[in-house]
Amino acid sequence: MKKHIVSLALAVMIGGMTTAYAAVAPLDLVKPVADYKIYVSTEVTDLVTQTRAFTDAVKAGDLAKAKQLYAPTRAHYEAVEPIAELFSDLDNAIDSRADDHEKRESDPTFGGFHRIEYGLFSQNRTAGLAPVADKLMKDVLDLQKRIATLVFPPSKVVGGAAALMEEVAATKISGEEDRYSHTDLWDFQANVDGAQKIVQLFEPLIRKQDPKFADKIAANFATVDRILAKYKTPTGYETYDKLSAADRKALVGPVQTLAEDLSRLRGMLGLK
Repeated sequence: MKKHIVSLALAVMIGGMTTAYAAVAPLDLVKPVADYKIYVSTEVTDLVTQTRAFTDAVKAGDLAKAKQLYAPTRAHYEAVEPIAELFSDLDNAIDSRADDHEKRESDPTFGGFHRIEYGLFSQNRTAGLAPVADKLMKDVLDLQKRIATLVFPPSKVVGGAAALMEEVAATKISGEEDRYSHTDLWDFQANVDGAQKIVQLFEPLIRKQDPKFADKIAANFATVDRILAKYKTPTGYETYDKLSAADRKALVGPVQTLAEDLSRLRGMLGLK
């Protein structure tokens, strides 16, 4: 594992000026990292519970219920994806897309949430999905077990905030993530919530380093939250196919700005 704590003050270039940040003591990182592990563990516990209900509906042939449970269940995975991705085998099994497989939707290795999504929303059926549902449940339980014993690297935790927003900017705004169900806005909100939790836990350290920057991040999150709130419905969110090109474009700037700002956090806190 790389050494995460930089013992010297860090100098970064901001708008042509050099700002020196005092080194963050390793002990100051212990509590926020520990609190984040509690958050991740809680999200994964909810993921297990809801995945069981979701896969039970799939196996029971209850198409309407399975469709209803798909997005809120998967949101728990999206919220903690930077940690889940540390286990690449499980991430591929749980969350890969058709593009990741040679024969796309017809590839026998295509499984997890998106394979079930394809069956439910594109084929409009549950037939043949029971084995995929069983495998998904097994993999989610495995993820819970591995996370329970994982030592969370501070650099990965702090970097996870930017990673979540970068993923929204890179793949989710295009609508390619939930291409069959168009439940992308559930993912957006889960990614924002996950990033916001990280920033909230490290906020005292961020504010100590740069109060104005802490305020800027908070304002950026508020902007993104306001945009997403426009599409809330009594049962969740509008399907993404109902958003116009202008609606989607309005998301791009704020999300990219937030991702760029969050990408500075590791350096600000002296993490590599």
